[in-house]
Amino acid sequence: MGDITLRKALDEYKTIYMAYRNFAQRTRVEYQNDLEDLVEFLEQSGINNVKGVGLPIIERYVAHLEQKGFASLTRKRKVVTIRSFVLFLYQDGYIITNIATKIVLPFTENTTPNFLTQTECDQIRNAGADNPRDLAIIELLLQTGMKLSELTRLTVNDVEILQSSGVGEDKKGFVRILGGRGKKDRLITLNTQASFALENYLAIRTAVGNYALFLNRFGEPLAQIGVQKMLRKYLKRTGIGRASINTLRHTFGVQHIAKGTSLKTIQEVMGYKDSRSASIYISLARELATAELQDHAL
Repeated sequence: MGDITLRKALDEYKTIYMAYRNFAQRTRVEYQNDLEDLVEFLEQSGINNVKGVGLPIIERYVAHLEQKGFASLTRKRKVVTIRSFVLFLYQDGYIITNIATKIVLPFTENTTPNFLTQTECDQIRNAGADNPRDLAIIELLLQTGMKLSELTRLTVNDVEILQSSGVGEDKKGFVRILGGRGKKDRLITLNTQASFALENYLAIRTAVGNYALFLNRFGEPLAQIGVQKMLRKYLKRTGIGRASINTLRHTFGVQHIAKGTSLKTIQEVMGYKDSRSASIYISLARELATAELQDHAL
């Protein structure tokens, strides 16, 4: 029985097991897509028959999903799908060991992401206004939703500020986020605030032959812990509690959804592989709107 091919087993799972369990149509589509990806990975690893499916290769695939940048909730759903498929293989005698019980679900955060109100964003900006480097970092985090690791990897060559053609015109720019680990590079448009903040920082940035965009006081690349300490200083100064670098990232998503930016654009700019990872910002934007209506009641 173990000589059945993965493709044949997947076909039987779709036509027999899914029908027997009476899966909803959306669930069938999601499970099929998830398992197509799994089978493709197994085949690329030299495994074409179900007898080659074991816990080590499944764990490698789950690690591969993390490396590809899938959100924890998406990886959890995919592992649930794999468990279902592996259980089917065991129950139908295609594999002799029920490894489904040994496949560990990825850890997922249960807490709702924190985000800042517009007033809190302005408070942090004002707190860092006297330091061009810090203000540029704050603006980049708020205006692009990039991760801390992406920020600290930036070089001066990853940023381009366009020259305005006239006095008083909006200034624009671009920042390139290198994908790494098989991810695509992202080119994010910088609005006027972020462009001016970066231009002001670059004007005073000491040319020391280091290509890292953000430097510490010793002229060395600013490490992640340095950015975290800097932000904590301003959060303490403004009295904003329970906030972090990720809070600024989530603020970008929530505020843009609230102001009408499409979910697809949010997904692309923030580098999410799955649109459902960004959909959390829709409900959070509703919370923001409700809070603002309450605060600004007539």
